[in-house]
Amino acid sequence: MEPMKLPGPKSKALIKRDSSVISPSYPRGYPFVMDHGKGTEVWDVDGNRFLDFAAGIAVASTGHSHPKVVKAIQEQAEKFIHISSDFYHQSWVELGEKLDEISPFEEAAISFMTNSGTEAVEAAIKLARFHTGRPNFIGFTGAFHGRTMGAVTFTASKPHYHRGFYPLMNGVVHAPYPNPYRPMLDKRHGEDEGQAVVRYIEEEILAHILPADEVAGILLEPIQGEGGYIIPPAGFFPALRKLCDRHGILLIADEVQCGMGRTGKWWATENFDIEPDIITSAKGIASGMPLGAMIARKSVVTWPKGAHGNTYGGNPIACAAALATIKLIEEEYLQNAAEVGQYTLDALSEIMARHQSIGEVRGIGLMIGIEFVKDRKSKTPAEGLRDRVVDLAFERGLLTLGCGKSVIRVSPPLSISKNEIDEGLQVLEEAIILAEKESM
Repeated sequence: MEPMKLPGPKSKALIKRDSSVISPSYPRGYPFVMDHGKGTEVWDVDGNRFLDFAAGIAVASTGHSHPKVVKAIQEQAEKFIHISSDFYHQSWVELGEKLDEISPFEEAAISFMTNSGTEAVEAAIKLARFHTGRPNFIGFTGAFHGRTMGAVTFTASKPHYHRGFYPLMNGVVHAPYPNPYRPMLDKRHGEDEGQAVVRYIEEEILAHILPADEVAGILLEPIQGEGGYIIPPAGFFPALRKLCDRHGILLIADEVQCGMGRTGKWWATENFDIEPDIITSAKGIASGMPLGAMIARKSVVTWPKGAHGNTYGGNPIACAAALATIKLIEEEYLQNAAEVGQYTLDALSEIMARHQSIGEVRGIGLMIGIEFVKDRKSKTPAEGLRDRVVDLAFERGLLTLGCGKSVIRVSPPLSISKNEIDEGLQVLEEAIILAEKESM
């Protein structure tokens, strides 16, 4: 496939204007200037068509501008756009009821609506401290939980998220996240990497750094996103749940990227057969409308009126979009994510067999990571090769995003078809072939 001449003239002009008025802190990946989208397809302002394997960082769960989501937004906008969280409205209540219905808790669920994932994490931090009366937390290396001051303290995927912002929030200690492909800890007989990490928390962090009875919560992504689409081994979550129960610590699952059907189940924790105490959601919850939610077991939500709030919580347009999104996922895309996700994993396994630069393909549902290495024996990350594959794929009409040191994430809309997967993977393999030739 011949590369497109990118960026086109209209894109160049808009990028130049952007540089004059928009904060340089935004980490733009490559010069894509979107004009419109439909499903998995998007077009730039110069009329070039692309397949979207990134979905706005796993946000456009029902595809771009799904007509049922658009209709829900339009109908709500005609009624009213804002009322503030000092009052009530129907779609807010209905969304809370739906989140209670699909929550991973055996007991009832209570939701606090936010505008983003990082705000949902902040709410979880505050609730955990209030409910337990404890000040400290444990997080994990490789994590991404957001960029506001509390959430960014837990974020530990790249040092530049912290550079220039110290001192951060007090009371957070990080443990290594269990990565079966790149294990960091020595395992004892009969342990997997996840069980070794939980033992490290017990024997090193709780025994030497933090008193267990002063730890409010353990916050983690069930499947790490920014850290490299890392799936923990089977023994991790059961052991972690037991540790939390033993010490009265809340288990907080950040499902902002891995939840809302991305793994073929409503919540990624459901793949590991454990129940957290609090979950955070955002990204795919409303097909791109800014909405997040902290969802907790009812018995944990003990804070009183005024303890936490926000102006835009339960925004009516965002709630309407979320209700339409959840219905679409429930009726169509949850199953599609599971089926097309497995189809994609099988196809990527065949591609991996043809390319020694791919060290591992891993994923659940449509949350898939392709790890590039300099050689499979040393597993040395091939970051430059990964970056080149992303750029070459873009030039040929495929949008992807990197994560971790040398991983490309495959996180398309949950509505994607097998034919679109085939088209996108053909482009991706062509980009891999070209990048490998350039690196010789």
